[in-house]
Amino acid sequence: MKIDTSLTMLQLPEALSQAGLQFSVATEEDFDEIMAMSQNIYGGLDYLPTRYTDWLQETNRTVILARKQGKVIALESVCVIDDGKTMLVEGLRVAPQERGKGVAGVLLRFCCELVKSKYPDVKVSRLTRDDQLGPKDFQKYRLITKQGILLLRFRAEDLKLRLSELGQGGDIQSSLSTSSNLPPLHLDHTAVHRLYLTTDLMHGVLPNATIIQDWQPFKLLPSNMAILLKKDIDWMVDDVSNPTVASLCTFPFRVPIGDDWYYLNIDMFGKDLDLVRQQFLCHLQRHTATLKGHVMCQMFLDPPLWKSMAEFCHNTLSVELVKEYTAQCVVESDVV
Repeated sequence: MKIDTSLTMLQLPEALSQAGLQFSVATEEDFDEIMAMSQNIYGGLDYLPTRYTDWLQETNRTVILARKQGKVIALESVCVIDDGKTMLVEGLRVAPQERGKGVAGVLLRFCCELVKSKYPDVKVSRLTRDDQLGPKDFQKYRLITKQGILLLRFRAEDLKLRLSELGQGGDIQSSLSTSSNLPPLHLDHTAVHRLYLTTDLMHGVLPNATIIQDWQPFKLLPSNMAILLKKDIDWMVDDVSNPTVASLCTFPFRVPIGDDWYYLNIDMFGKDLDLVRQQFLCHLQRHTATLKGHVMCQMFLDPPLWKSMAEFCHNTLSVELVKEYTAQCVVESDVV
């Protein structure tokens, strides 16, 4: 979506035009100011430093800044998905001194008007949230699905040693009892396309037939799969002919929580605890093998499995549970 970096109010309602904000499309030159505004956001797990440049290059995405008296005070990103019918809202951040003043709502309404002017077929706004939804939220949104959030912290070197002890120097899977004697399968792009798009086998595994990849929820459509397959993702499944558990692991990347800190995101789908544990361990082995330093690992899984997986991680893997149960909620509203 090519638009001028300086935006007018697009004939927005009077309430918006009187908000005292100026809007523009984000550029490379805005990066430092955005990062200064974003200090300590998401508990130090901010993904934007790693993805900002890529976001600016995505043709179906626009990153909008709100300024007040010339200073950046807020950011919102909108990505058009689902064959041009849905706007995926993400990346919201507001400067600390401007929070609680309605800035986020004004920016979101501006983004909606902008997207509608460029993509008239967009009918739905979708986003993910990790806070507790209340009655007012359900007046605005409909809940699509929910996953439990398991946030773990460990040193990569300590985890590798623990995995080696559990596996007695070999493959850790041999030391675990699972409902399957077969190791999980890593899928290449061709296999992913075949399994997710040419059969309905994944409909019973994915929550509400939705792929959630690192907070981004997608419906099972070829255009969405084209977006996903451009990313560095490790796709795994227990059985391609009769899948019970599937998972997506984002390759680890640095986060600004401190020096030598990495973030590892694992989206887990399915209800079989043994198979979930098996795939989780495979991802840990594969993606921490060359890391040195601290890792924040966030796994999203079926809520009833959260307690058992938390106990396994603490008691068996000896890793730290950062916080108690929270939920990742995918919600939608109609664009009017």
